[in-house]
Amino acid sequence: MRLSELGGKEIVNLNDGGRLGVINDSDLVIDTKNGKILSLLVPDRNQFRLFGDKDEVEIPWDSIRKIGEDMMIIEFNKK
Repeated sequence: MRLSELGGKEIVNLNDGGRLGVINDSDLVIDTKNGKILSLLVPDRNQFRLFGDKDEVEIPWDSIRKIGEDMMIIEFNKK
């Protein structure tokens, strides 16, 4: 799968069925030494933001369980 094919997919948490956002709104954290994806940074939709502050939820890449046609299923316990 190409990175461009991830765009537009909804991120859904397997643990509670909650929608975390869309891949288009997220960033990737990449290890610059080996090029591996470490995590996905998703804007926290439950936090109030002022003046461009960014509250994000960091989801480890190994929390991804399935990438389907329309969504990405993750297994994640938000702290």
